[in-house]
Amino acid sequence: MVNQYETVFIATPVLSDTQMKEAVAKYVKLITDNGGEVVYQEDWGLRQLAYPIQHKTTGFYYLIEFKADAQFVATLETQYHRDERIIRFLTVALDKDAVAYAAKRRANKAAKAAPAAEEPAAE
Repeated sequence: MVNQYETVFIATPVLSDTQMKEAVAKYVKLITDNGGEVVYQEDWGLRQLAYPIQHKTTGFYYLIEFKADAQFVATLETQYHRDERIIRFLTVALDKDAVAYAAKRRANKAAKAAPAAEEPAAE
């Protein structure tokens, strides 16, 4: 059975932009190679941690929303554990209300990112 999931991981702050993109590409490829479908991804950037993790006070946050079989989540989390670049992660299954909320959040974000619709020019 295919469910929708949301996973957020925190990568170590010592990574370069290229290394962070490689880490994200690795997990997106893992999802798609195992029959999953990436619905949405968002880079939250470098953020302050609430408490130090492995002597680090900041980390790169990244969100991936995907559809996959329930058994795949264990495979994904095993890969997170093995990757020294990932310092924390959380994967949750989305129920129908959470899926609707996520779709609404994406639509609002897209509306804010798009330039304002042809507003009349001030004279």
